This record gives sequence, C-alpha cells and structure tokens, in this order.
Amino acid sequence: MHHQLETIIGYTFKNPSLLETALTHTSYANESRVPVHHNERLEFLGDSVLSIVVADYLFHAWKDRPEGELTRARASLVCEEALFQFAKEIDLGSYLRLGKGEERGGGRNRPSVVSDAFEAVIAALYLDGGMEVARAFILPFIEEGKTAEMDYKTELQEVIQQNPEEKLRYEVEGETGPDHDKRFVVAVYLNSNCIGRGEGHSKKIAEQHAAREALKLMGLVK
Repeated sequence: MHHQLETIIGYTFKNPSLLETALTHTSYANESRVPVHHNERLEFLGDSVLSIVVADYLFHAWKDRPEGELTRARASLVCEEALFQFAKEIDLGSYLRLGKGEERGGGRNRPSVVSDAFEAVIAALYLDGGMEVARAFILPFIEEGKTAEMDYKTELQEVIQQNPEEKLRYEVEGETGPDHDKRFVVAVYLNSNCIGRGEGHSKKIAEQHAAREALKLMGLVK
C-alpha cells in the first residue's frame, strides 16, 4: 500500500518495510505483542549519510571558505534543532508509530524523537534507492533559504566582536500571512544603524538573511 509520506517526499519505496521501520519509535516496538523493528539502527546510518551529503554540498558550494567555517556550517545543519525544522516541513511527526506513553507525552512534537526519525528516513531512502536518492531528499532542505545553512549570524557576531564597544541587535519589523505560512521581516542593527534586512518563514531564517545582507554590505560575502 502506498504510504502518504511517499507522496510528500516524492519517492516510492521498492521495500516499504524500510519506511515503516524508519517511522517506528522504540516505544512502539517495546509495547508491540509481535516482534517489530524500530528505527534506532537506521538513525545511526542516516546520521552518517546526512553528514557526507552536507559536507560534500558545503565543500563544493563554499569553494573559498576555510575548514573552520565549513565545520560550523555543517554543525548548524545536522544538529537536532535543524533536523526538527526539516522534519516539520514534511509533517514527519504525524506519521510516526509511537507507544501509548510516548504518544501521551507529546512524542510527535518532541525534537529528539522527530529529528531521529528524520535521520532514519534518510537511511531508509539510502538503503532502498542509493546515495543519489538520499541526496535528492536532503539537498532541498539545506540549500540556501531553507534554513541557517550558512551561519551568517555567528559570522557577523565574530566580525563585530573585534570592536567590543559595538553592539548588534535584531528587530522584527513585520509579520504577514496566516499561521501556517508566516513571513517575517527582520532588521539587524549595529548600534543605532540598520545594516541589513532579511525575510523568511521563521524569525531565525529572517535573522540569518539579515545577517547575510550585513556581511554583503561589508564585502565579506558575495
């Protein structure tokens, strides 16, 4: 039977049990009366697949950046917070198989549970279709505009910190759209001067874009 999540991610599994396992939390397996595979082993593999895809992408996209910047950017993309945001874009929490206690405890919206399942789905795609299938799934999430792929806020902060008397602050200037499709406009100020504006589906993304504009103004990014 075709799983609804397959429609959302645009891939049909040759071995549907891989997807089923990826969506199965340990709490569900522990409560099941029949043996059920849970997603912890897939999570382990998915973490490595994600890391190599992100590293490869950054290595080629940031041709002139030093190793330290690449390492920070990769960390910002594979952390639990980022994966939880990615997972929410495909409503992954809705499809998880959870035990009753985990369900009652809000497991569908728990970052640790949902981000682990996201890594497990990556592994399922890798095992079912190979690295290119996994890469095709991952790249849209990490390409610019989707998330804080390039940690411009940290980069800007490091530049400004060289002058201790200078102060940065971010201010939300506008908010539009319905709850499920909000757009935020954020300005970044150096002392009292606006040095950049950004827009995004969350305040964090808008702040990243504002920081990027500021760095462009300073000639530090293209």
